[in-house]
Amino acid sequence: MKPVKHKLHVESSEAMSALLGNFDENVNTIAEQTGAEIFVDREDILIGGDDDNSALIAYEVLEKLLEMITSGEGFDKTRIPYYVSLAKDGAVADVEKLSEGVVTITAKGKPVKCKTLGQKKYVEEIASNSIVFGVGPAGTGKTYLAVAAAVSAYKNKQVEKIILTRPAVEAGERLGYLPGDLQSKIDPYLRPLYDALQEMFGLESYQRLMEKGAIEIAPLAYMRGRTLNNAFIILDEAQNATKEQMKMVLTRMGEGSKMIVTGDVTQIDLPAGKTSGLVHATNILRGIKGISVVNFTYKDVVRHPLVMEIIKAYSKDERKDKR
Repeated sequence: MKPVKHKLHVESSEAMSALLGNFDENVNTIAEQTGAEIFVDREDILIGGDDDNSALIAYEVLEKLLEMITSGEGFDKTRIPYYVSLAKDGAVADVEKLSEGVVTITAKGKPVKCKTLGQKKYVEEIASNSIVFGVGPAGTGKTYLAVAAAVSAYKNKQVEKIILTRPAVEAGERLGYLPGDLQSKIDPYLRPLYDALQEMFGLESYQRLMEKGAIEIAPLAYMRGRTLNNAFIILDEAQNATKEQMKMVLTRMGEGSKMIVTGDVTQIDLPAGKTSGLVHATNILRGIKGISVVNFTYKDVVRHPLVMEIIKAYSKDERKDKR
């Protein structure tokens, strides 16, 4: 082994087992992500390597994970690459902020918490602003957390209604060729919203709220001509709204309402020559009091770790094409 640069003492075998993970998968991930060498010697974890900085980063991540274990909080092993990225930025101590606060509780009693600092900022901005734009790649939890915030607001009687909408833009498919009536044709576009709401409320409560009109899910075109009072409005996949549609929906807001607009500007399916309403709106509305724009990055991806790498690779390729 290369010279030992750091040593982490672990008091109990239970804590050591949780820290190492099955077949040492946790420490192996940290070693792979940092380039450090990590070995176990009885009650100590030894960290070495040629690079002092890599060994320090590995030590800081292991130390933080051990703190989480001994406090009874535990950690999600899939988030270890994210913790390493925080340590590389000198911000691993900020992991503690992610344990603060619960957005809502699902029907099965599972607390919905933020998994990244970007998500934490997003939820805080939703709480303190009337309109929030959540912009970033797939898998960052933009829609899921927006629905969680809407459910929380409804349960706390801050709003009387939850309205979820998406532009029914064809992404290489033709709506006319799909079977069924209009509702059947647009359901595939709205399915992620159905799924999130059913998880939060439970199927029976969700169906009851739909029947009484407390939850409304509709294509963006259905918003025209309405004034939406005391409602929590979520416009999802907003990169596919035109400038005209975006202006229309933003001006539907009435008294006591809050609006969250989510989208990924790298996945615009509008016809050539059409400007994305999301791109346009975030450019002209940024800085207005009561409106916040939160930009997610690949670091906020909370799906499979490979998704983060895929997004990084595509972003790099797109930057190369622009140059």
